[in-house]
Amino acid sequence: MSGSLEVGMEATHDFEVDGRLLTDVGGTLGTEVLSTPGMIAMMERTSAMLVYPALEQGKATVGFEVNVRHVGAARKGERCQVHSRLEEIVDGRKLRFKVEVTTAEDGRTIGVGRHERRVIEAGGRSE
Repeated sequence: MSGSLEVGMEATHDFEVDGRLLTDVGGTLGTEVLSTPGMIAMMERTSAMLVYPALEQGKATVGFEVNVRHVGAARKGERCQVHSRLEEIVDGRKLRFKVEVTTAEDGRTIGVGRHERRVIEAGGRSE
């Protein structure tokens, strides 16, 4: 590790509930909302981008565990925030994050949980 990867690192990313993040559960809801896979994708992306600049050249991370609860709805067009905090580094390569998605307008919790990523050898960086 480059030494800049540290427990306590945090990132927040704003996003709009739209496009591939949506589901209407096969038409059963009557409206489109943030899907659980879409929410998890935003949690994973934010965690990956948080630590990427702190990794050595030629390294990247891959997700290998997600343990989250989807506890609230976010409708199409709603603004949300995903927050990720690096909670633990195990053996210099297993990274454990606390993750949460809230609505940007009122801070209502949409999803909360833990996510783990592993540092791996990767191809060239595209910067």
